[in-house]
Amino acid sequence: MSGHSKWAQIRHKKALTDQKRGQIFSKFSKNITLAARKGTDPKTNIALANAIEQARRENMPNNNIERAIKKASEKDSTQLEEFVVEAIWTGALLRQGFGRQGVALRIKGVTDNKNRAISEIKTVLSGHEAKMVQPGSIGWMFTSPLQVNEQTQQKIDELLEALDNLDDVSDIILNLKLKNQN
Repeated sequence: MSGHSKWAQIRHKKALTDQKRGQIFSKFSKNITLAARKGTDPKTNIALANAIEQARRENMPNNNIERAIKKASEKDSTQLEEFVVEAIWTGALLRQGFGRQGVALRIKGVTDNKNRAISEIKTVLSGHEAKMVQPGSIGWMFTSPLQVNEQTQQKIDELLEALDNLDDVSDIILNLKLKNQN
């Protein structure tokens, strides 16, 4: 019986790995399609060349890259749009207003349904002691990166992982000096 259990564990781990890889490829495909709107030749379109390079670094297959480029030229395909959401994490300070201890987040994404994407982000933020703020209201918080204690860092890492698991989120910028930065 132990052999069956081991196979089940391997299959489960492989399924999780494949799912995560699929999410990454989906994000890269959206970025490539969006960049390809400005031209399908990477030699003349630097944004497309950068998007392809990022995808290749993660070993995205060439046929997936070509399919994403082709999708940009199709007339009846769903239109992708970029969006930016600004938020603040204050943990226990949330009830007291912004305060200087808040961690500012600028979340960038690409989606075919902006309302759905923002709703998903809002749900993740509220589940991790964070909230959306008006665009432009946290720009001043990015001039001096914050350093936080280990417990706060762990909570922020959990929030970042939850946001990264959303298909439409492509980049997250923080006003936080991460542990591995000097």
